[in-house]
Amino acid sequence: MSPRFLVVDDHAVVRRGLSEILRDAFPGASCEEAGDARDGLASFKEGRWDAVILDVGLPDRSGLDVLKEMKAHAPATPVLVLSVHAEAPFAVRALKAGASAYLSKESAPEELVAAVKKARSGGRYVSAVLAERLADVVAGGGGEPHESLSDREFEVLRLIASGKTVSEAAEFLHLSVKTVSTYRARILEKTGMKTNAELTRYALSRGLVS
Repeated sequence: MSPRFLVVDDHAVVRRGLSEILRDAFPGASCEEAGDARDGLASFKEGRWDAVILDVGLPDRSGLDVLKEMKAHAPATPVLVLSVHAEAPFAVRALKAGASAYLSKESAPEELVAAVKKARSGGRYVSAVLAERLADVVAGGGGEPHESLSDREFEVLRLIASGKTVSEAAEFLHLSVKTVSTYRARILEKTGMKTNAELTRYALSRGLVS
């Protein structure tokens, strides 16, 4: 049976490029595309997929939340996470949430194909850089303040650092303003910082936001 792939990314040109790479590498493959979390999850739940390519930076919902919902709905379906962000801070969280691979959007087409093949065989794909970072995490070395944050706290940090108010962050995450304010207070406590400006400088310096 010909493989079926779902590509979820908010940039049409990126979606088209990824679909073309997959169709070239897997003869007879079909690719469905979605431009946001809502459509991506709807398509995911309506069909059966050999693999999903998921952009972590979607405009309407956290990519990590989408990943977790996909894995809860169909745990056996490989989901490969694609991102423009610095690899290490996001990759560990994505892999812990069930991703089969974490790839930079700058990765060569050959690397994407290799990752898809590995994921479809039941394995996980990590780049050499990520493998080194994972080794550091296992060894307990190089811990930074943001690594102590929960996934939700991490998302709130990124939203605040990207310029969103607490109200805007709450709307994006579908949470109450009070809840997001509580997360912000925890972030400040865990990182030892006092203001949004400090959080923003910290996030920018470590590639957590672009």
